[in-house]
Amino acid sequence: MIARFLTPLVAALAFAVPSHANVEIERVTSPGGIEAWLVEDPSIPFVAIDLWFSGGGSLDAADARGAIHLMTALIEEGAGDLDSAAFAAEVEGLAASFSFDVYRDEVVISIQMLSQNRDEAVALLREALINPRFDPTAVERVRGQVLSVIEGDLTDPDTISGASFNELAYGDHPYATRLEGTIESVTALTRDDVLAAHRTALVRDRVSVGVSGDITPADLGPLLDTLLGDLPMSDAPLPGPAEVALSGGVTIIDFDVPQSSVFFGHSGIARDDPDFFPAFVLNQVLGGGGYRSRLMEEVREQRGLTYGVSTWLGLSRSAPMMQGGFSSSNELVAEAISVVQAEWAEIAANGITEAELGAAKRYMTGAYPLRFNGNGQIAGIMAAMQSDTMPIDYIATRNDRVLAVTVEDIQRVAARLVRPENLHFVVVGQPEGLEPSN
Repeated sequence: MIARFLTPLVAALAFAVPSHANVEIERVTSPGGIEAWLVEDPSIPFVAIDLWFSGGGSLDAADARGAIHLMTALIEEGAGDLDSAAFAAEVEGLAASFSFDVYRDEVVISIQMLSQNRDEAVALLREALINPRFDPTAVERVRGQVLSVIEGDLTDPDTISGASFNELAYGDHPYATRLEGTIESVTALTRDDVLAAHRTALVRDRVSVGVSGDITPADLGPLLDTLLGDLPMSDAPLPGPAEVALSGGVTIIDFDVPQSSVFFGHSGIARDDPDFFPAFVLNQVLGGGGYRSRLMEEVREQRGLTYGVSTWLGLSRSAPMMQGGFSSSNELVAEAISVVQAEWAEIAANGITEAELGAAKRYMTGAYPLRFNGNGQIAGIMAAMQSDTMPIDYIATRNDRVLAVTVEDIQRVAARLVRPENLHFVVVGQPEGLEPSN
């Protein structure tokens, strides 16, 4: 769940930074020892801060799945002396934007604000982080919203296919269950569960901070201590590696819809692996490059079996994966799966061509600077880099590392990474001519 308050003025300022990747990052450490990465830009009176707390929904207690998701949705529902309506009014009055979100491995909190209101906006966010109210009426209202989403997802084939894949793949690991929880688990959550989730998830020693905009290092240091200095230190371990239990094959979940939803994948590669960049380019050619990819060409353009198919490198910390998905009519899905399997085997055996490599490099290096189109985006990218333990010079060196990849690198990594025999498909629908293998 995402909560956002965004005024037109803040929206305009948020996207006022030129689109370029030539950002100069400065490491700032507060008097209290909190580190942030800063891109200082005094050209407009605007500041963006991203806070990435490692652990995310995976820190839920086994008997309280969905607690961190519910807690994150409740942070905006009042803090200190302000109830939900008063808190929202304060945010709006400051012309600020707050957002709160939760993922498998992170809770992400963002603030965007005018320079003239910086101290007041930071003080308000601090109250939300340190003294959230979690009023019983708010808990029940937001719980109802979450349950409504979960109930809706029970009839969505795309959600079912992804969730079923995770359940099959991850066994007893938290990744096996949805971070939103289930109807049963969310219904059973108490306010004490929400308080425990807050204490577990929002901790000072697991936060990565990215800041971009009109603020100096001298001003940022004390601000970090004000905002984060009173958070507790962690007392719950992060989840360990997930042992992927899938083998190759097909799982069919009968569902009365005219079009089957397909989710597929197998174990992948971690971001800090020395072979990550060849794998990154390989995926671009196979299924990550939109209409330029092999799978789009073979499955959609040549055969008309789907409107779209894509693959991606899933970089979850406990279980990196190589995954993909598409939808196809029930009478065509079996053929579409066979084409994906054939392309998987082909690229594993023979890699890619020089022409494919050149096209992938041109797109990947040309599109990269377009990500840096605002202070909010830059702050988020820097926080994500720290959360993923990436070097501070990654932005400056990323395109060079893409350009250094060779077809020989791709072939070597394809032989290691792409495993047709392990590729598992979860199909939600009533596919014709397709037999389950389990």
